[in-house]
Amino acid sequence: MNGNIFRDAVISGANNITNNRQAVDELNVFPVPDGDTGTNMSMSINNAKKELLRCEGKSVSEIADITASALLRGARGNSGVILSLIFRGFSKGLKGKDELDAEGLKNAMAYGVDAAYKAVMKPTEGTILTVARIASEKATEAYNKGKSMLEIFDVIIEAGNEALAMTPEILPVLKKAGVVDAGGKGFMVIMEGLHSVIKNGVMVDLENASEETKASTTQSTGASFDAEITFTYCTEFIVKKADKNTEGKSLRAYLETIGDCVVVVDDDEIIKVHVHTDHPGKAIEKGITFGQLINMKIENMRDQHESVKHDAKEAKKNESAPLAPAAPEKKYGFVSVAAGEGLENLFKELGTDVIVSGGQTMNPSTDDILKAIEATPSEYVFVLPNNKNIIMAAEQAVPLSTKKVIVIPTRTIPQGITAMISFDPDQESEANAIEMTEACKRVSTGSVTFAARDSQFDGHNIKEGELLALNNGKIAFTDKNDALAKCVAKLTKQLCTKETAFITLIYGCDVSSSKAEQVLKEVKEKVSKDIEINLVKGDQPVYYFLISVE
Repeated sequence: MNGNIFRDAVISGANNITNNRQAVDELNVFPVPDGDTGTNMSMSINNAKKELLRCEGKSVSEIADITASALLRGARGNSGVILSLIFRGFSKGLKGKDELDAEGLKNAMAYGVDAAYKAVMKPTEGTILTVARIASEKATEAYNKGKSMLEIFDVIIEAGNEALAMTPEILPVLKKAGVVDAGGKGFMVIMEGLHSVIKNGVMVDLENASEETKASTTQSTGASFDAEITFTYCTEFIVKKADKNTEGKSLRAYLETIGDCVVVVDDDEIIKVHVHTDHPGKAIEKGITFGQLINMKIENMRDQHESVKHDAKEAKKNESAPLAPAAPEKKYGFVSVAAGEGLENLFKELGTDVIVSGGQTMNPSTDDILKAIEATPSEYVFVLPNNKNIIMAAEQAVPLSTKKVIVIPTRTIPQGITAMISFDPDQESEANAIEMTEACKRVSTGSVTFAARDSQFDGHNIKEGELLALNNGKIAFTDKNDALAKCVAKLTKQLCTKETAFITLIYGCDVSSSKAEQVLKEVKEKVSKDIEINLVKGDQPVYYFLISVE
């Protein structure tokens, strides 16, 4: 099989997963509205398809290299990254070959599976990994028996589908939901698209061209800064404590009387402060009573707002233009993934240079993250994925960048906020990475969303449309869809411990400010009066509330 046929086979695989994207999405058993496995795999391999459509007369080795490189850059979510690693194995196994033969196919599968398993810290069987591994093992057995390339591909399809059918027996959650693994199914859909060309010479046609398109998810932090401004000055400073026994609670309480968006982080040596206020002098005067002040910064947000609106309008004229690479102008810079105007603004105020728009239901690609890294004007770039399904894509960007990249494995938005606040510009990169990662472990995250489908999950009978309360990613309970305040208060109380000092309630785009205030009142009635509670408008989609407890 020559390069042109192999090219057509990969394109056929891309078309097949695109046609079946929604069916694969619906296999996700977790009832949160994030069923994006099929979408992520489709968008990942379609990035390779765009490159392959420009190829003609190349060897199988060259086609495999182009596919692997484009898939890596386009990889979205864990399933997309694992798919890219499997195809990287194809690139390695077919190195130097003009045509695909039995040995090359066997090696391609083996290298791909090995790379995928090594990339996952704790591989879970009953997933795409299992499906690909068993298909590869059977391919090696067939090769050792002298089977031809076509016969080996037949074995891969048969063994892969048999392994897919076994996944519910390996993962009880799949069996209870009556479905197979979504990632494994997506992989087999792609392989069947390849098989159609290799076995029968028939390319799977794309049923709906619009399915493979999506707007860029990367943007400058300024482009999202278009919210109503209540207070004029963003004020930040660090207090070097005069007395290590001093606590920042009273400082925080005072700041809340003169502004909003108050963030106060207290440790043995310093107090970090962030506040929006019309009286930055009062904030500073109060802060100085606690010790010496360093790293003071006051910015006029109204002036910034007008400037950024102008820049955003200019950028809007050419939305497809990529971010320009930036030469280092400072030692440290930051890239954060976030969705929602309020959250994007908050990360910007905390020091993020470039925001990658994304999160639940819209995982950015490795290339989106890489472009953001390259556009950050610093020598070192800290990347905060803020979602467990984005961490792998961020890690794949590290060896591709010209900069020194450190991925802090933040799994939630509250962890990302805490990591930013914990950064110390006077520390070396490694020390900061350790402290930021450790700080994340001290944060408990709650979230309230809605059930996307009827489900039985983790001992809960869930009805579509019910409120879902998640305690650090696990379902805590469900509630009626009109009981938001009660639900948030109950979940917040569950998250609190005797050591809890701060709670931040972040409300989403579907929650009005008046409703958010009702929720805040209910939470205050449920938790200790000694705990500081802050309400922040995040504008995030999907989640009505994100709850940070420290």
